[in-house]
Amino acid sequence: MGLTETGAVVSVIAALAILAGLAGVVLPGLPALPLCWGGVLVWALFGDAGAGRWLVLAAATLVALGGIVVKYAWPGRNLKRAGVPTTSLLAGAVLGLVGFFVIPVVGLVIGFVGGVFAAERLRLGDTRLAWPATKRAVGAAGLSMLIEFLSGVVIGALWVAGLVLT
Repeated sequence: MGLTETGAVVSVIAALAILAGLAGVVLPGLPALPLCWGGVLVWALFGDAGAGRWLVLAAATLVALGGIVVKYAWPGRNLKRAGVPTTSLLAGAVLGLVGFFVIPVVGLVIGFVGGVFAAERLRLGDTRLAWPATKRAVGAAGLSMLIEFLSGVVIGALWVAGLVLT
């Protein structure tokens, strides 16, 4: 296999890793940003791109690390302000994971909402108080997923730019 063929194969592998990472935003078990970043890493290490590949890798690393920090810090701060405890989120995460396997894909959302609502209902003792906290938790989870997805898209765009420009 020649250098150009190797570069093409490496680029396809990188693209598949980035796409898998973007899918990992909604699929449990797929680490979204590490997969996106890993695709760029494979391309930088084994592809036939020019010296600019290291700049692309550095930028992708900053975006991935920043995305990981922000995806937890921003929604977490909002939940802390709203008074939603971590135990409620953990209950939602566990039931969301169970729900994902019981009712593929849709069960993730149903389980998460049900888990947070049940935990908040037990904690607060009133259904009317549990629902607003559940909505805040769902909003925070959505914000976290959006941040992760946008970070992955930026990593993918950096890679495409590096592919075209190097």
